[in-house]
Amino acid sequence: MDVDLRKLRYFVAVAEELHFGRAAARLHIAQPVLSRQIRAFEHELRAELFVRDRRSTVLTEAGRQLLTDARALLASAEALRRRVQRAAHGRPTFTIAFMPGLLVTADARAIGQRHPDLAVNVVRTSYDDQAEIVRDGRADVSYVRLPVDQRGLRLRPLFSEPRVVVLPTDHRLAGKESVDLAELAGERLLQDPDAVPEWRDLPNRPIDSDPRPRPALNSVEEKLEHVAAYVGTVILPLSTATFYTRPDVVHVPVADLGPNQVCLAWAEDNRSPLVHEFVDLAAPPPGDRRQGGSGAPEGLA
Repeated sequence: MDVDLRKLRYFVAVAEELHFGRAAARLHIAQPVLSRQIRAFEHELRAELFVRDRRSTVLTEAGRQLLTDARALLASAEALRRRVQRAAHGRPTFTIAFMPGLLVTADARAIGQRHPDLAVNVVRTSYDDQAEIVRDGRADVSYVRLPVDQRGLRLRPLFSEPRVVVLPTDHRLAGKESVDLAELAGERLLQDPDAVPEWRDLPNRPIDSDPRPRPALNSVEEKLEHVAAYVGTVILPLSTATFYTRPDVVHVPVADLGPNQVCLAWAEDNRSPLVHEFVDLAAPPPGDRRQGGSGAPEGLA
């Protein structure tokens, strides 16, 4: 039996919302239609995906397994659609995604010089979409900062760099040459704690007593604005902190915090020869002396 991608999208919407009404509104279809499609999908799979009653909707074990696999499958299908559309509409394109603070100019120029008919595009990403952008085909390759969800990806290491804490200029720790992670235990971290698991897992870290909700921050600029306003602190790779300099914040090395690893990522099901040519150009395998870039800012390559 072939999996119906339309029904799979419907399933993901219900699984993420855990509410048929909200999922139907999100999909712009009527709720009874959605319910029938989910029942038909369960029949096709010969598995119950939800336990539902008048009060709640809960995923079964089979439903949880399907949700784990479904996102990657849908992203792969979307990537295929994008690649076919690009191939069907004239001039070939190659899109390079990169995280803030990383320099991809040399690599973008090099692949363009090798293929003069190729339109090379670059797009900046964030921690939220740096991996998804290659899974769903919006970009061919992505310069990512670990940790990332590596499902459906292939990675090649590029370089590592120190991490620093960004503080207001008159913060109690701002004048130190370096700090230990334990000294930051009482600070309010403004980013997703999973991005800094070493801080998240500190023993005896006090519970955040600040009554203000943690702001949803989508860019480095927004994070630094909130640091300057004494809302909290952020931990950034050194190159990012130095790239986004401003007079009202400082960055201080964190002595016992491991370096940030930068890798080149691409979708494991992307068989494009151009992708693999770019990977070998930008991140030559060990022992390969061909010239290539690394995405590393000056001094970190």
